[in-house]
Amino acid sequence: MGTHYRGPRNERRALDAFIKLARAGDAVMAATAAAFEDEGLTISQFGALETLYHLGPMSQKQIAAKILRSGGNLTLVVDNLERRGLAVRRPGADRRVNTVTLTPKGRRLMERLFPRVAGRIAEVMETLGGAELETLGALLKKLGRSAAARGARSGGRHEVE
Repeated sequence: MGTHYRGPRNERRALDAFIKLARAGDAVMAATAAAFEDEGLTISQFGALETLYHLGPMSQKQIAAKILRSGGNLTLVVDNLERRGLAVRRPGADRRVNTVTLTPKGRRLMERLFPRVAGRIAEVMETLGGAELETLGALLKKLGRSAAARGARSGGRHEVE
């Protein structure tokens, strides 16, 4: 079901697409989450681990920007990853900023877990063909960049790749 709003046509179309985007995103996330929830990880914890696994050590602020979470949320996420021995904070060159790094235990977990998560995502997305996935990716990137630019102008910040 789309919007019940009766305003201008451009707003109805935008709201209808927004509702479908949000619902599809929630459904895809719910369908893929079991692949990492089995390991006792939250989406934010998995996102932080995946970022460190693929991009290497970085500050909490950088991780937060990559996974679209607040700095305060990331502090709790990293606290919990440290408690489990999956990541560690180390003082950076600028001692005001800590660098977060995967531990060997965290790397082993991601080496085992990431292929399973990627496979689950591919399985969930297989309803779309290759060209459709590429088109969807391009459209979402365009939308994300536009929204990020509007957010930056109004004080919000999100990175879109």
